[in-house]
Amino acid sequence: METEVDDLGALVARVRALQDRAAGGRVVVGITGSPGAGKTTLAVRLTEALGPESVHLPMDGFHLANTTLDRLGRHDRKGAPDTFDGWGFVALLGRVRDEVGHPVYAPSFHREVDEPVAGEIAVGPEHRVVVVEGNYLLMAEEPWGRVRDLLDEAWFCRASDEERRRRLVDRHTRHGRTVEAATAWAAEVDGRNALVVEATRSRADLVVSGAIPD
Repeated sequence: METEVDDLGALVARVRALQDRAAGGRVVVGITGSPGAGKTTLAVRLTEALGPESVHLPMDGFHLANTTLDRLGRHDRKGAPDTFDGWGFVALLGRVRDEVGHPVYAPSFHREVDEPVAGEIAVGPEHRVVVVEGNYLLMAEEPWGRVRDLLDEAWFCRASDEERRRRLVDRHTRHGRTVEAATAWAAEVDGRNALVVEATRSRADLVVSGAIPD
């Protein structure tokens, strides 16, 4: 039976226990879940609660550039597994685990321009906890299947389908789509990706609510 947690304090305590077992080494926690489940909000709240020794590292920085997606004919399903640089993401996580004596720079993603920005996130020696967040952390297929071994724990963020769709439509309209286009994208593109992500839930160490109360 899967373990479910809906308390931020309990999650912080769980990370502290991982740190104790790591004996001063760096801890990498992964937060996954379907589009709109609340992964980013949870990752931000967790890093804020953990303090300056932690850093949020979103997988979204590894989106392929829109020009690359156009060339590959994949722009109309941006967000699917093959629209990311999965191998680059795996390599970055390996560096985060191994290179603790100097900063490791990672890309971020800016929704207002719908593009990644290189080198905006610095994972420095002071960061003893790295909170990695993204859709495909628990996929078994290459290269994603290599991610799980690079995480100390993996958490699955859950939300109802209705709540996820509401958040997605709101997100897409805020970033320029019409309500009709946003609703279609949430149902068709995000919906297909959600099926892929939900199938990985059994590989998580615990399930976390995407709406943890303050």
